[in-house]
Amino acid sequence: MSVLISILITFLVIILVLWLVQRLPLDGKIRQIVQLIVIIIGIVSLLRYLAVF
Repeated sequence: MSVLISILITFLVIILVLWLVQRLPLDGKIRQIVQLIVIIIGIVSLLRYLAVF
């Protein structure tokens, strides 16, 4: 059950960070790079919770 809660919290944090990146006054290309980095970090952390890594 704790793994499910951890996955849910991680997913919510990823969504929050992506929303905050959208609110920043950044250039479009830089914003896409930051969003890609956030998504990659989120996927890696989710895979870590699922014991893939």
